[in-house]
Amino acid sequence: MKALSLSIALLALYSNYLCAQDKQDSLEEYISGNKKEFYKLESDKVDASSNVLRDSWISPVMLNYSYGVSEAYDTESITKKTSITIDQPIFQSGGIYFGIKYAEATRLYSQYSVDVAKRKIIKDALSLLIQIKQSEMRIQKQKLLIENAEINLAQKKESYLNGQLDSGFLNSAIIDKNVVIQALYDVETNKERLISKFRVISDLDHGSAILPHLEIIQKDEFMANNLSFKQSQSLSEKNRYFKSTTISKYLPKVSIYGGYNWDRTENFAFQAGSVSGSRATDYVSYGLKASIPLNISTFDDIQSAKVEYLESKIEELDKKKEINALFEQVMQNLESLERKRILSVENTELYGELLAETQELYEAGYKTKYDVELLRNSLEVQKNDIDIYELDRQLELLTLYEMYKNDI
Repeated sequence: MKALSLSIALLALYSNYLCAQDKQDSLEEYISGNKKEFYKLESDKVDASSNVLRDSWISPVMLNYSYGVSEAYDTESITKKTSITIDQPIFQSGGIYFGIKYAEATRLYSQYSVDVAKRKIIKDALSLLIQIKQSEMRIQKQKLLIENAEINLAQKKESYLNGQLDSGFLNSAIIDKNVVIQALYDVETNKERLISKFRVISDLDHGSAILPHLEIIQKDEFMANNLSFKQSQSLSEKNRYFKSTTISKYLPKVSIYGGYNWDRTENFAFQAGSVSGSRATDYVSYGLKASIPLNISTFDDIQSAKVEYLESKIEELDKKKEINALFEQVMQNLESLERKRILSVENTELYGELLAETQELYEAGYKTKYDVELLRNSLEVQKNDIDIYELDRQLELLTLYEMYKNDI
């Protein structure tokens, strides 16, 4: 029974893992293949650079070879030297440990920097896509408003010709119609501009791309999984280990050294043209040495590292306040949007009732077809506004998801 429970738990964890991977993959699908490849290469570069930094305390093995000729009087000497040496620190007053930890912290900070940059470009792509969808809705809304303006103009024209209105009312109706038509042109132009920007950073077709549905994140969850704040924390951690590494640089260091040397010297006589003498030696050297640097800039170097660490801690606290204020602002904006949405819902219900009553009166001969069309269009405008407000809500939530470490 326990084995079965364990199997079910493992299966659930694996399913959650696959789900998270699918979400991450789907999220990255909103950016172009070039962008994805770029950030992958950036991540690989971070790993490579961090590995170099992590292993920087390991000294290289030095291979040396020299060939020299000297001529003096009637002899010529040829000297050949070969050596293999190593000078490896084994104790640096904690410097080796702190150096490795600094490399790990640097890797984490750099990786967060890549993640933040990638999440921003994904956010830009989604934001543009949402705005394109809103533009399409606004175009439909403007067309409905144009229809209403044309109906209003037709009504005013009839009243003017029948002597019921003066020309001022007719002129106002013409101006109103022109205003809504010009607004349509502006919306259409803005939509094309958004599409051009979207094509730069995404390979998706804006017309068929499906938007993800974002939900409100709890504040404690948002703060605990905030990429921007984690980046700030990792910077503080990196600077903390850098401070310790800097201090250890001026403390005692112990190294082992060793080498193999091979020398050969050959002497030639110019007159005889033959070797008059040759000597070859080879030997091994090794030992242990301790050192401590005495540098006039030691205090300033250490003080600079300490100040840099303290500054990063202050920035970390400021970042937490900034993120907290951002979350509160988004929540306030969502409240305002909800009030607008509720108002549009109420107007939709009101226009629905009026349309039904006007339709009955029209069928009875008490209202005109114009009255029915005006109310029908006004009802559709309110429904359109509800959809636009929902996308405004998604844009607000996108501000949070840009910094959210977990996937949608």
